[in-house]
Amino acid sequence: MLRWSKNFKSIYKGYFMGAELSTNAINFLREKVYAHIATLMKDGSPQVTPLWVDTDGSHILINTSTGRVKTRNIERDSRVALSIMGLESAYRCLWIRGKVVEIKKDNELIDSLSFKYTGHPTYQGYQQGVDRISVKIEPIHVTERGI
Repeated sequence: MLRWSKNFKSIYKGYFMGAELSTNAINFLREKVYAHIATLMKDGSPQVTPLWVDTDGSHILINTSTGRVKTRNIERDSRVALSIMGLESAYRCLWIRGKVVEIKKDNELIDSLSFKYTGHPTYQGYQQGVDRISVKIEPIHVTERGI
């Protein structure tokens, strides 16, 4: 059986204020970096997915689509963790634990991420009948290395 510490429960219930992103973390997130997000499956096991990432200066921004496992996971449980590495060095890292604070239908973010990561101003992977979703993550704990 999974047991959470008393401290973690208070974070999950929202009694803990989010952590601020440092200027170095914000600049790092605005670079083209490798990112992986961990979400929680219904049985509590982790599910990890690579993805593109950006920031608004306070939150981490990602994009996904309806019907994906990570989308279902974050709709059920807002706790997430991100592991982010620089392209030129795996020793430039940012680790973030946080919670999803907003989910909305949006094509603007994925087009912006497409331009950042591929140089294409419009995302090339649109699928008919599948909505794109922007996700805003509030950082609760941030660890930096080499940034």
